[in-house]
Order: sequence, then C-alpha cells, then structure tokens
Amino acid sequence: MQATRSDLTVTRVRHPLKFRLLQVKRVETVTPHLIRVTLTGDDLHDFASASFDDHVKVFFPAPGEEKPAIPEAGPDGPVFPAGQPRPVARDFTPKRFDRDARELELEFALHEAGPATEWATQAKAGQYLGVGGPRGSFVVPTGFDWHLLIGDDTALPAIGRRLAELPHGSRVAAVIEVADASARVEFDTAADLYIEWRYRSEAAYCENGGGNGGGNGGGNSGDNGGGNSNSSGSALLQAVRETFLPDGDGYVWAAGEAATMRAIRSHLVNERGVDKSRIRASAYWKKGEPAVHENLDD
Repeated sequence: MQATRSDLTVTRVRHPLKFRLLQVKRVETVTPHLIRVTLTGDDLHDFASASFDDHVKVFFPAPGEEKPAIPEAGPDGPVFPAGQPRPVARDFTPKRFDRDARELELEFALHEAGPATEWATQAKAGQYLGVGGPRGSFVVPTGFDWHLLIGDDTALPAIGRRLAELPHGSRVAAVIEVADASARVEFDTAADLYIEWRYRSEAAYCENGGGNGGGNGGGNSGDNGGGNSNSSGSALLQAVRETFLPDGDGYVWAAGEAATMRAIRSHLVNERGVDKSRIRASAYWKKGEPAVHENLDD
C-alpha cells in the first residue's frame, strides 16, 4: 500500500539553467573500467545538485580544439554559437560536489567506443570541458523503511552518491551488473547495506551481504549506446526477481539500459506489487543509439 507519511513525499526542484567552462583538476583510475575526473572553476560558485540521480550535460572539445563550444541559456533553451558545429555532449551524474573547493566530480565508465570514453582515456589536468545544468532534481526522501538500488555500470555514480548520503541505520540493498570482478567498487556508506553483484563475463554471480561498504563508488552515465553491449540484461533482471522485498514503506531506484530497465520496472510493478509512485526507473543508455537519457513510466 502506498505510504501517506508526509516525510516520504517525493519532490521536484528546478534549477536555473547555466552553462560552465570547467578545467580538469585531477584524473584518477578507480578500476580498469572506471576513470574519475574532478573539474574545477569559479563558475561552480552557484552550482546546485539536490538529488543523487541528477544529470549534467557535458560538452567535449572538437578534435584539435582546446576548449568546447558551449551554449548560452536563452529564453527557449540552449543557444549555440553561430557558425560553429554543435559539440558532442553526453549526460553524467554529479558524483560529488564541493562548493567551497569549487570541485565537481564525474566518473567515466570505459566502453569499447564513444567520444566520452575516448576523451576520458587521454584526460589530463588542465584540459577543459563544458558542463550544463542540472536543470532540475527529483528528490527522494531518505526516510523510507527500505531502499532498493538497481543498475549497471552507468548507474554506479548515482548509486555511490545515494549510499554516501543515506543516514546511519538505513536499510538498503543494491543489485548491480558490471563487466567482471575487476569492475567492482567499494562504497562509502553509513547505511546497513546488502550488495549483490552480477557479471556479464560469466553466468555465476557473487553475493556480498551486510555491513558497510567502505571505499568509493564508480561509473558514469555518459557514452550511452556504446556501453554494456554484450549484455542482454537478463542476469540483472533475474537478480531482481530473486531479491527479497521487505514489508514497510520502500522505494526502488533503477537505471541502466532502456529495455532492461523497462523489464525490471514491469516486473516490480506487475509481479511484485510495487506502487508506481514508489519506483523511479531511467534509461541511461539504449543499445544502438547514442546519447539516450530518459525516465521510464507508463
């Protein structure tokens, strides 16, 4: 039954649209599949991100160019410089933001192809990226009796941020599909966390239950269409089918490949009885299509 408690009301927050030219401050290799890039710049003084699954639009420099061409915010949306080709852009989750330090952290999941992957593999301090948004935030309260987080590599930043933000004692399970065991990350969380990992490289899966995760999260929501192309998503769907859903007021968040997320949402709503208002499912990428990012509902 849907909860009526006022402290469980999901809210939407709008932010003024702004585009920023930022410079790379640090580049870190988290796993063989994941690169963390920290951006900096005075334009971050008014950056706002109110939800763990916010997304910003990242603009990449054209080949041979030092800086990307970034738009300005017009009355009807972005206005790009006249006479210049539009830069390649992809959606990313703001993994961490420190206003005082003027730092914005993004994470790049390395795929076989795509402009975001190509840029990340050569990224160095001093380079430039453009960042637009976020335009809004979908704020899910932390006070639910339980939380279920579902996703693939592209969802790792949002999952990591959510786990870092959940208060001590929160009951949360995470079901995550990645390439292989080398793509696993450790999460820094005070929550009571249960994780189940599944690997596209093998049929077997690994369970890791209980306790705090420790360490850092990872992933990206960038080169959509180039990511997890070797996975049908069936392993992730099967893992969700086998996941226990406790009693009480819970919330499910899921993000990854479009068809897989639709199947997972359908299963949870139609077979497990999860109220539609208590699940947020998003397509962070879609097989065969670049730059896909959409919320999934009826």
